[in-house]
Amino acid sequence: MKNLDINFPLDKFEKLIIDLGWDSLDDWFNFWNDKKNMLSINQYWNNNVNDDWIWGLALPLLSQAYNFQNTSSDRKIIGISALPGTGKTTLGKWLESISLKLNFKIAVISIDDFYLPSDEMKLAIKDNPWDVSRGFPGSHSVNLMYQKLLNWKINGELNVPVFDKSLRNGLGDRSHWRKEYPDLLIIEGWFLGIEPYSIDVGYEYKNSIDVSYHESFYRLKIQKNLREYLGVWGLIDNIWHLKPLKFEYMNIWKSNQEKEMFLQRGNALQDDKLSNFLRMLNVSLPHESFDDINSYALLLIDHNRRLVKTGLNF
Repeated sequence: MKNLDINFPLDKFEKLIIDLGWDSLDDWFNFWNDKKNMLSINQYWNNNVNDDWIWGLALPLLSQAYNFQNTSSDRKIIGISALPGTGKTTLGKWLESISLKLNFKIAVISIDDFYLPSDEMKLAIKDNPWDVSRGFPGSHSVNLMYQKLLNWKINGELNVPVFDKSLRNGLGDRSHWRKEYPDLLIIEGWFLGIEPYSIDVGYEYKNSIDVSYHESFYRLKIQKNLREYLGVWGLIDNIWHLKPLKFEYMNIWKSNQEKEMFLQRGNALQDDKLSNFLRMLNVSLPHESFDDINSYALLLIDHNRRLVKTGLNF
């Protein structure tokens, strides 16, 4: 890997690779380097993808999926926890495509696909202090998510809704249902794996940043909503946490993501709607709770989304 453009330490990375089932980093690199002709990734990104994303994230994650497929008789779910705009959705498209070339099938879904239908959503988000149409814990059909994931683990049938963020002038809505029979399932989300704080810690946190009384009160409601997601988190076998060095990097990434969606689809969050959504993402959950995600792998990225650390979160 000496000729690759990567900046993360290789010692921690090699421990991850060995834990994934390879004897050494060299063996792992040679295994995938021999398959490089089938590993075209640039078609899924607008710009060329850096070596660190290919070799530090995409291929290690694919390696775990590949290892699960070849060594486990149980159906496995891998989670990707990453803030909006990070690039996890595009990564998912590549994983789905490349798995077929390796003779197994990965399906990637998002917790966003389980947003409540529009009529139910209006009630669930009523009077939220950010005037957003979705996004925070409590705006999903959690029971449906749990049942669909459990059903796939039991009988292999995946039958889930698909949410289109461009519908309803950028408010979003369910567009159709997706039915297939994948060998492995990946689920991604911006607060995937987050667990509720105790009321005391939540209260302590709400007084530590500049928020309104309405926001403080609503954050306690969100903490209660998070309890409903614990069953879903319990179905996930391993979580990969892609975490920025600073939380505020997300604001730029999310803004750029919405601009791109507008160019492609003609609808996206803009102006006040975008500002309100970013505010919700920044204050609806304690930033400290992202430090406590019980993840298998932890990958740190800088403001340019370059990997600066990747390894086991032990």
